[in-house]
Amino acid sequence: MTSSLPIGIALTLLAGLMSGNCMLPLKFNRRWKYENTWLVFSVVSLVLLPWALALGLVGHLFETYRSLSMFQIAVPFLFGIGWGIAEVLFGISVVRLGLGLAYAIIVGLGALLGTLVPLFVQHRSQVDEKAWIEILAGVAVMIAGIALSTRGGQIRERHAIDGRGPKIDLSTPPSNKYLSAILLAILCGVMAPMLNFSFAFGQDIAHQAVRLGNTELHAAYAVWPVGLAGGFLPNIAYSLYLLQKNRTWARFKLDSPDMLLAILMGALWMGAFALYGMSSSYLGSLGTSIGWGLFQIFMIMTATLSGVVTGEWKRAPASSRLLLTSGFACLAVATTLLAMGNQ
Repeated sequence: MTSSLPIGIALTLLAGLMSGNCMLPLKFNRRWKYENTWLVFSVVSLVLLPWALALGLVGHLFETYRSLSMFQIAVPFLFGIGWGIAEVLFGISVVRLGLGLAYAIIVGLGALLGTLVPLFVQHRSQVDEKAWIEILAGVAVMIAGIALSTRGGQIRERHAIDGRGPKIDLSTPPSNKYLSAILLAILCGVMAPMLNFSFAFGQDIAHQAVRLGNTELHAAYAVWPVGLAGGFLPNIAYSLYLLQKNRTWARFKLDSPDMLLAILMGALWMGAFALYGMSSSYLGSLGTSIGWGLFQIFMIMTATLSGVVTGEWKRAPASSRLLLTSGFACLAVATTLLAMGNQ
């Protein structure tokens, strides 16, 4: 398939818009707890929609899977499990470190490794010196943009807490607990891009689907059911654990629009990754590395803008808004540099 940078970037932007807003429905939950929503979200986004898309768009799907070796199937599946564990660890890291620091470590590492690992492992020989400089500069500026935006959000959070209630102790927690929390967040950040690794290193599945008569665009959908099946296991296990621990099974019986909100979350999330898979085809041979970096940039910008639109930054101090603006400027520059390196 002929690559097209404008189409690839446009699809990645749309994927970022969907992914950046996929958790927004959680704000409107009425009766369900987190675990109720997450169970339905996991079933819809990690099982029902990936299989529906693959069955609907990929011809000879089961023949594709049968013709592959166990290793070719196991690689994306195991990376999916790693990503699923990271999803669980993310919530724990936020509780222990706070959203600002946990987000900076996890998203920063996820964006860095998810962009560079496929590039070094799969495409090193395809990138000339000029492109390497542009890509590495783009990644560095992207990490700076994430750090600035996250720091601005952290200042906004602390200002909001101090303004609503009594003074809280913001001192550093005991060193041993703090170190363990940091290490947990780093582990989560290392595992977070494994969903992209699942897609990037699961391309044998897509290539086999092409050999059986599918287009490259449609063949990409054959990878997701395998990788996301791995991711489903830790997510569903954690949801079931919380449902049992918190005794919130009965909330499923309540007549509530929360079911529709959970389904909407799943549709937005899977729709985002379906578009990301398409965009990687249009971006050419570097799509699973450059595309991931662009996807992370657009997702972060969208999620932050959604917070601005919903009033989260209305009373934020000037310093946090300046950091946010600086972060956005860095992300915009990083987008340009990554796009240049992909040409």
